Amino acid sequence: MEKTFHDVRPSLRGIITALLVIPALALMLNFSACKQMPEKPKAAFEIQHLDWVYPATIYEVNVRQFTTEGTFAAFEEHLPRLKLLGIEILWFMPIHPIGEEERKGTLGSYYSIKDYKGINPEFGTIDDFKRVVGKAHELGMKVIIDWVANHSSHDNELAKNNPDFYVKDSTGKFISPFDWTDVIKFDYSNPKMREYMIGALEYWIRDIGIDGYRCDVAAEVPTDFWNDARAALDKIKPVFMLAEAEHKPLLEFAFNAEYGWEQHHIMNEVAKGKKTVSDFDNYFEKMILNYPKNTIKMNFTSNHDENSWNGTEFERMGDGAKAFAAFTFVIPGMPLLYNGQEVGFNRRLEFFEKDQIDWKDNGNFEDFYKKLITMRRNNTALWAATKGADMERILTPNNPSVYAFVRKNETDKVLAIFNFGTEKVTFDLSSEIMEGEYVNVLTGENKTMSGAESMTMEPWEFLIMEVKK
Repeated sequence: MEKTFHDVRPSLRGIITALLVIPALALMLNFSACKQMPEKPKAAFEIQHLDWVYPATIYEVNVRQFTTEGTFAAFEEHLPRLKLLGIEILWFMPIHPIGEEERKGTLGSYYSIKDYKGINPEFGTIDDFKRVVGKAHELGMKVIIDWVANHSSHDNELAKNNPDFYVKDSTGKFISPFDWTDVIKFDYSNPKMREYMIGALEYWIRDIGIDGYRCDVAAEVPTDFWNDARAALDKIKPVFMLAEAEHKPLLEFAFNAEYGWEQHHIMNEVAKGKKTVSDFDNYFEKMILNYPKNTIKMNFTSNHDENSWNGTEFERMGDGAKAFAAFTFVIPGMPLLYNGQEVGFNRRLEFFEKDQIDWKDNGNFEDFYKKLITMRRNNTALWAATKGADMERILTPNNPSVYAFVRKNETDKVLAIFNFGTEKVTFDLSSEIMEGEYVNVLTGENKTMSGAESMTMEPWEFLIMEVKK
């Protein structure tokens, strides 16, 4: 049997309709049950996506740790390789000068910004970065940079020349957000402060030619600021905006995409045996009910925070790391690779010190990711937002570790089957939507699927197949 993750499932749709049109039934439900009903989204938010956004895979670049030199010039040599891998969007972690006052570690946090229009001299010069942007554009890739709007370093010139730009405590001292003692928080009630920040955002789009931003702790900054900033940037050129947040109002006017933190945490918990695939169903149903289809979640198994603070995907997900990575390429949303994942790099990178990725491929990962990226780029059923097809679940009630679904439209179709468990399983799949002549995306083998199949899968085994054209 199948269920479709597109609009509200018939059963849920019926419940919601009944609550709206049959008052007597509504009165029979207690208050808490009514409160727990998901909010229905607007038909669509205002945000518009550029054509290159829908099939794109994002690649996060940690310049400091990418090469021995840790410079833009050294990174530039990798651009042809990343193009061959299939990357469309390069996201650079903060490239600005790092504060020295209250600095953490030897080199400090990238997110302690000393100059919003400057370049970290450890990485090179502004001309070096312009050359990287130009070369990426020549290769057909887009460039976004990390933007830290919530706070700056203690020794940012703004703290000296415009102290009213910052939040202060009752004694007049600057305030550090959370336990981030190397930074101080901006005051967005100050119109001049907002004007400055939008001007700095405009500079990198207008003068340097980047294509957008990944915005750090975006929900800590007022949504109306982001709305104003997006409107200002789009007057220069249409941009791509990614929020490090899960806060739906940010997607209405300001951001194209947000983090899929909840989905990520479910994967970690499934890997530990603390959750089952039913939690994926609950998650996707919630997304359907709460988020318009033109919104985008960024899906990932690692990023700079996860790698440095919580462990590599191999630490957190064990033998399921590849399965979960493949999962992020076939579910709704946009996938992310953190540098080094494409070679199976299995070590936490230092955050405040110089470290380096070992680029030796540890298990044919580059070929693995290249095939997934190519599949997603060429298969419109897997594209993001409204361009992508719905998920149609194929249920296996007696096998709680098996997760199977189809995504199909008029031209493309993908069948994905995962065993998210530590045991070998034998199970039956029954649904007409499976029928077809397929090609295994990772092996190239042909396979015919009927409407009823009996299958056996090893622990963490998965199968991703495209219908032959």
